[in-house]
Amino acid sequence: MSETTEKNKALVLEAFETLFNKRDYATAETFWSPNYIQHSAHIGPGREGLFDLIKSAPAELKYERGAIAAEGDLVFLHGRFSGNGRPAPWIAVDIVRVAGGKLAEHWDVLQDEATKVDSVSGLPMFGSEFPG
Repeated sequence: MSETTEKNKALVLEAFETLFNKRDYATAETFWSPNYIQHSAHIGPGREGLFDLIKSAPAELKYERGAIAAEGDLVFLHGRFSGNGRPAPWIAVDIVRVAGGKLAEHWDVLQDEATKVDSVSGLPMFGSEFPG
C-alpha cells in the first residue's frame, strides 16, 4: 500500500467518525470538499445534502466501521449504521473518492441488516455475531 492510500483510508475513517458519531459539523467541513459529489439515492446533493441528512437523523445514529480497502484515490468501507430510525440497521459499502486531501465523491450500496432468524446462511452480515 502506498503512503497516499494509507493516508486516504485514515482521512475517510476520521471524517466518518467526526460526522456520523461526533456530529461535529464544523470539523466535518474540513474533511468534505465544498464541491462534494453525492451519488447516493438516499442523500441530497453535495456536502449540504449529507450534513442535512445527519442533522435530521435520530441522536442515536451510530456508525460502526468494518473492513476498509483502498485502490488509487478510492476508499471502500464496510460498515453498519444503527439507530437510524429505520426498522433495521443498514449495512453499507461506502465508496469515497479522495481528491486534494478531501472527500470529493461518494457512492453507496445499502441493505437492511438481517436478523439471525432471517439469515439464510446463519451468519451475520456485519461483524462476528448478530446484534442484540
